[in-house]
This record gives sequence, structure tokens and C-alpha cells, in this order.
Amino acid sequence: MSNAASALQREAAAALSAHGPLAAHDPGFVERDAQQAMAAAVAQALEARSALVVEAGTGVGKTFAYLVPVLLSGRRALISTATKSLQDQLFLRDLPRLTRALGLPVRLALLKGRASYLCLHRLQQARASATLPDRFAVRALARVEQWSTATRSGDLAELEGLDDRSPVIPLVTSTRENCLGTECPSYRDCHVMHARREAMAADVVVVNHHLFFADLALRDSGVAELLPTVDAAVFDEAHQLVETGVQFLGLQLGTSQLLDFARDLLAIGLAQARGLRDWSALAAACDRAARDLRLACAGALRDLRGAIKLAWRERADAPVFQAALQALADAMQRTVEALADLQGAAPDFARLAQRAGELGVRAAAFVAPAAPQRVRWIDVGPRDARLVESPLDIRELLTEQRAAAPRAWIFTSATLGDDERLSWFSEAAALEDAVRLRADSPFDYPHHARVWVPAALPKPNEPRHPAAVGELAARLAARLDGRTFVLTTTLRVLEPIAQALRDAAARDGATLEVLVQGTQPRRALLQRFLSGPGRVLVGSQSFWEGIDVPGDALQCVLIDKLPFPPPNDPLVQARSQALQARGRDPFTDYFVAEAAVSLKQGAGRLIRHEQDRGLLVIGDVRLRQMGYGKRLLRALPPMTRLDDETAALAWLDELAAAHAS
Repeated sequence: MSNAASALQREAAAALSAHGPLAAHDPGFVERDAQQAMAAAVAQALEARSALVVEAGTGVGKTFAYLVPVLLSGRRALISTATKSLQDQLFLRDLPRLTRALGLPVRLALLKGRASYLCLHRLQQARASATLPDRFAVRALARVEQWSTATRSGDLAELEGLDDRSPVIPLVTSTRENCLGTECPSYRDCHVMHARREAMAADVVVVNHHLFFADLALRDSGVAELLPTVDAAVFDEAHQLVETGVQFLGLQLGTSQLLDFARDLLAIGLAQARGLRDWSALAAACDRAARDLRLACAGALRDLRGAIKLAWRERADAPVFQAALQALADAMQRTVEALADLQGAAPDFARLAQRAGELGVRAAAFVAPAAPQRVRWIDVGPRDARLVESPLDIRELLTEQRAAAPRAWIFTSATLGDDERLSWFSEAAALEDAVRLRADSPFDYPHHARVWVPAALPKPNEPRHPAAVGELAARLAARLDGRTFVLTTTLRVLEPIAQALRDAAARDGATLEVLVQGTQPRRALLQRFLSGPGRVLVGSQSFWEGIDVPGDALQCVLIDKLPFPPPNDPLVQARSQALQARGRDPFTDYFVAEAAVSLKQGAGRLIRHEQDRGLLVIGDVRLRQMGYGKRLLRALPPMTRLDDETAALAWLDELAAAHAS
């Protein structure tokens, strides 16, 4: 460190040095120049209460690079990350480890959204009146009941084996719509309120991006009260921030919300005012309105495996869609009228009337034209549909928040762009004025990793492409006895690639088990993949990031084609039009930039630790043929390029021999 370094920078540098407290507590700790550079920049941002954007490559140790200066500064901080599992990792592992090593008496808190906490009032209602779909749900509710008597936090993550998709979860958790607040009979013991009180009293609070934006939009989870009290806001996995933000900063109306309302209306009505209204008829009308809206959104679409995004114009003018929205508004109005003189009877009825009114207002809003600078679309899934009106980015919100009070704003991820200015992220988040830093990975990519772009594969738009990718995957995986990921850009090609892989392996006499996304939960698929050799995993978007398979359990990653944004996506189209209106080239400034970031995310699955070795294959000949191919290859870590399949197979043979020895 230079003499000009501040006291905080010097403290952080000492803590992260080879002879510092972290090294003393962990024999495996290694001092890294890139980590030191990032920590110095974070310390500077904390002291100046300024904005910092850092792209930190795999192996930099970015978590410690921002946590160490934050903890040493003694300043109150909010830390937001992408998922609840990463929240738990920070709160349960990283922060306690650092506070012990640094000897700091820091008070920590974890704050999640309502759906993560048991609601005692809803649990009581579920006991009395819930209709459960099968015996598995009955058992799950019994487990929740047993656990509820012992838990202090009420965080459902404590319940091992409770599936996130369990139908029991919405029955035993609250939403902003159905929470009774201070009128709730269980308010004094409320786990959500306890978590908020803990957060307000803590020095460092860990939240997630969904909660951050949902709360700023709805003022519902405590973040809006918390943010003005902190000196620093740190966003890890910041590459997900913009897409998360636009989902929450607009207007939404989902059929699952409507079905939840209908279920609550029936259960509360029968339990607390049986005979005073025809609760079955009222609930059935709301239920039918929700299902009719979902059918109107889906149109001719049938047997959907995943969610798809429809342009608003594809449905908005259809008479059946307009009729479904009007029927929904009418059902909500009738419900409000039916509840009018029952609101004083119990808090539940007042809340039901408020929910019905809000849902009716949203339905009416979607009948009217969209607000300026907003885009509308419809998400349709196998069982639900969601109407969304969203801003194109999060520039306005972050500008407002940064102007509200002086504090440090720190944004970091392994992938934030493909240029020195990190334009992909900083432009969408209005951070052009921030200090920007690229801390490169310390890994020896030229020696440990190879990248190959096959020249002989069909073009991605040709019908033979998925089968050719599957056959190539079989040849590669056979050399490694599995230990291969195939990452696809769409769900549609998962099964064709998987089937071609199975057929080719069987034809060549290779014993490979092909694991396919969607056949089991993600965690179960990963556990199966790691349970032994001979396994290939074929996955789409949920396997492109957040997956950590270190060592030689994964030594080949095959990406089927370049991950360009889908051109028919309404949000993509609106962003392209906005760039065009400003005289910019949407393909260069948006499509290629998006593909570069996604490609880096997928490639990042391959080399996770310093000694990892592997092969990255990108099955898209456009990387060889098109001018933007060089830009995309430059965005990847500096892996050694291979020219043909012979060289690729020879490298895999070398990896297999080292694995066997």
C-alpha cells in the first residue's frame, strides 16, 4: 500500500495479507493481489460515500474483498445478494467466520421476504380448514406444525426437505395482501416482525435483490425503513439486479394471486361467518375469473413445460381477453360489496375487502393504456399467467435512492460487461459516474483450460443442430466417463439434445446416464451428478450460474449456441427500440453485450478452483464466421484455443488420465 492509503485501506490490506488474521484462522487462505485491489477500492468508496462497480473474476475472493472493509469500517451496512441460499451462506458461514477472525463484536441480521417465514395465524387457519391435494402435503403440514413449536426464527429454510414448490407453503406463510398487521391475534409472536426488529437493531443486515426491490415498490418488508439508516449498500451478484428490479417496479396481476384470494375467501368465510353469505358462490366466481383469465392469456398454447413471455399486443385486443379482465373486475366488485358490512366483525374480513379492491383496481389498470416509458407483456406458465407492466431498466429508482442521502453504493459480480467501462451494467443502472474496476481472476486459464468452437456443426438455426450437439456431447463425455455439462439457451432443445446424446452413447457402447433439467429438482439433479462417474447433465438457464462443482467432478462444459436475447421478447424489443431512438445500434450495444455476459456466466461453471482443469466447447459456428465472434471470445477468460476435434479429444484424454492416476 502507498503512503497515501487511508487507515481503513491499510487495515483491510493487513487483514487480507498472508500474515493477517484471516490467514491465521484458515491455513488455506491465500493472499491475492486482485482481492487486495478490490478491498482498497471498497474502502475508498466507504470513506467517500461514493458508488463503485467491480467485476471480480472467479477466484478473486470478492465476498471477503467487500466484507472485510465493511466490517472494519464499523459502518452500518445493507448487503443484498441474488438468492436466499446465497443469503444463508453469507449470514451463516462467511460473516460469522470473518467477525471471529477479525475479533469484531458485530451484530448481524438476516431479512427475507414474507414467504420465507412461518405465519402463526395462517398455520392455525390451515389446521382448521385447509384442503390439501395429497398425502404428501398432509405430511408436510404435519412437519411444519411440529417444527413450529421449536423454531425461534420461523425461517422455513430450517425445515430440511421442504420443497420450495410445496402447496403447503402459501397456506402457512403470509403475503402483503393477506397479512393482518397489528390486527393479527399472533402479532406479538410474528416471525416477520421479529426479523424486522432484529434487522433494525443490527450493524450488518443481509437481504436479497427480490426483497430489496419488492419492498421499495410496495413498502412491505422493512427494507424501505432500513435503507435510510445504513451508511453502505452492497449488492453482490449485481448482474441480476436490473432484471430483478424491472420485475418489481411495475404493475403486476397474477392468476395465482387470484386463486389464493379465492381460497382464503372461502376458508375465512366458512370459518368465521358461515351462513351469512354464499361463500362458495363468491369464491367460485373469483376462482373462475382467475382460470378464465389464464385461458385467455394462454390462447392456443397447450402443454407448456416452462414459462413463456407473450407480447401484450398478442392478446390485448382479443375480445376473450378483454372479457376475462372485465369479469375479474366484476367478481372483485361483488366481493367488496358482499364484505362491506362484515369488515367490523373480524380483521380477516377487512383485509379480504382491501385485497379484493386492490385486485379490481389492477384489472382496471390493465384495461387502460400502458404508462409512458413502460412495456407490457404476459408471462404464461403451465398453471398460471401474469400480466406485467414494467420500466425498461432501474435507472430512475437507483438515481432517486442515491440522491436521497449520501452513502456508499457498491455493486459487484463476476460478470458485469465485456468492456473496461462495464457498460452493460452501469448504463442500465445509471452508474456511469461510478468508479469502475475489473479485478481479473488469478487462475492460470491458459494452462488449465481450453476452448474449442467446432467448425463442422450445423448452424444454430438448422433443424439438425440439436441432434449434432447431442452426438458431440456423447463423444466428449465418453472420453471423461461423464463429468460433463451441456448448457442450452432454451428449454425447447433440452430433450432433443438429451435423446441424441443417449442414442449416440448407446450406439458407441458408452455407459452414460443423462440427467435432464425438469425431471427432478435442481438440487437432486446435482447430487445425482456428483454421486459418481458416468453422468452427463443437460440443463438450461437455471444451470448457467450459481452452480459450483469444483475439482475434476466437472471437466467439460458444452454450450449449445450463443445466448442472444430472444428477439421476440417484448422487453427486448422495447429496449432495442429505445436504443434505436437514441441513434444507437441495438445489435452491437444490446444483443452482443447480453450474449457476452451470459456466455461468461456459462463458461464460469468450468473452472471454480485454482487447480481445476477443463474444456469449454461452444457449438456455434458464428463465433468463427461473424465479426462479433472475436468480441465474444475476448469476453471469455484467457483459455487456450483449440482448432479441431482431434485436439479437443486429446485434451480430454489428458484430463481423464490425470483423473485416473
